[in-house]
Amino acid sequence: MVSKFELLARAGYVARGIVFVLVAGLALFSSFGSRPETRSALDTLLSQPLGRVWLTLIGMGLLGFVAWRLAQSVANADNHENDAKGLAIRATLFASAVIYIGLAAYAFSRALNLDYGGHGSGEKGLAAWALAQPFGIYLAGAIGLAFLLGGGITVHKGLSRHFERYLSVSGRRPLLLLCIYGLVSRGIIFLIIGVLFGYAALTVDPDKAGSMADALNWIRRLPFGAIIYLAVALGLASFGLYNFVEARYRIIRSPDVGAIRSKLPAGL
Repeated sequence: MVSKFELLARAGYVARGIVFVLVAGLALFSSFGSRPETRSALDTLLSQPLGRVWLTLIGMGLLGFVAWRLAQSVANADNHENDAKGLAIRATLFASAVIYIGLAAYAFSRALNLDYGGHGSGEKGLAAWALAQPFGIYLAGAIGLAFLLGGGITVHKGLSRHFERYLSVSGRRPLLLLCIYGLVSRGIIFLIIGVLFGYAALTVDPDKAGSMADALNWIRRLPFGAIIYLAVALGLASFGLYNFVEARYRIIRSPDVGAIRSKLPAGL
């Protein structure tokens, strides 16, 4: 029998998949002036019929995804080893939870026509906040390293096919290729954002930090950039579809609440 937590997690993968399919669509049609970022994808959805309803549903789904990410990171639902690699993976998953809390809040704020209290726009706003803190250069540099780490883990996850241990897709070669392509493309974007974040830290200039749109624009300026840009944009679409595959075939383990409570101080 499917648990309520499992339904919540699978709904979260669907919501994230929708967001990235929209982001990929904006990337492919960016010549018309749309910026291929997660927030602009939600803004595009808002302008469609029943846009506020869709944003509310996506916000609820993203909260489900946050709950699953917390189960993976804090409760170690995927049973990672307690070594450096396992802790790095769990730290990346926790950072993902934080990011999607912000995206869910943005979705709800747009659906309810409220002012969003976030720090600026995406990664540049995060960089501005980090550089304004004590030891801000080091904090911004650490965030850049986190993006590099997340990108490296994502690329490795795709090329090594480690995701297969958590997906019941054995023998479905088209789905496997889709997952590999999507994960590698997503990882490349993270790596570029990490480099741009590091540059922002070195120059103490938050405007040098890069969003997903900046990373894609940097790719487009490379030799044969238009071809590479198209390949990465299609890869982001594949990453969105990869989330739909996870929604259907992901092995979801509910967190052991009793084990978590046993680690907390008495009285909590």
